[in-house]
Amino acid sequence: MRVGIFGGTFDPVHYGHLLLAETCREQCRLDQVQFLPASIPPHKQQWRLTSAPRRLEMLRLAIAGHAAFVISELEIERGGVTYTVDTLTTLRERLPLDELFFLMGADSLRDLPGWRQAARICELAVPVVVRRRDTPEPDFGVLGDMVSASRLDEIRSHQVQMPLVEFSSTAIRQAVAAGRSIRYQTPRAVEMYIHTQGLYRSEGSPA
Repeated sequence: MRVGIFGGTFDPVHYGHLLLAETCREQCRLDQVQFLPASIPPHKQQWRLTSAPRRLEMLRLAIAGHAAFVISELEIERGGVTYTVDTLTTLRERLPLDELFFLMGADSLRDLPGWRQAARICELAVPVVVRRRDTPEPDFGVLGDMVSASRLDEIRSHQVQMPLVEFSSTAIRQAVAAGRSIRYQTPRAVEMYIHTQGLYRSEGSPA
């Protein structure tokens, strides 16, 4: 199969995440997209994340009914600080016959050379760079010293364009804390879960 790997904290998941996953699934002809909620991302070690079970439940509610969307609890089960190269290494071992595609935003592409074993990441999975249609072409040249010319061409060919959306997990948490509506920013089932569980009522201190 052609499997997309979509990592993030998903705190909470919102329609921007879902649209990105669906756009990548369609444009890259993916058979499956695995949502991979992080345990503790290296760049967010000082953040207080909502507990893993609650983030997982919101994801389950959000993707219910989409046969190609699944959740991987790999990083949650491992616990601690999680690095992309370790996760992709494990997934490659578990899915030896599948093609792996690592979904990422254009901003992450700029930072990728500074990630742990970035060249290895590009070997384990094809980075799929997602950009909004109103933004310039990503600078794939940052990968020039890390991958072969043929691999770079393959990465370029899997670039994905998606509609302009402004959804943000941070903005949703802030809205809830301020008592404002989050309707139509996240699936209704997720919205109701946030309210019934009392999540994000104090921004910066999720339950």
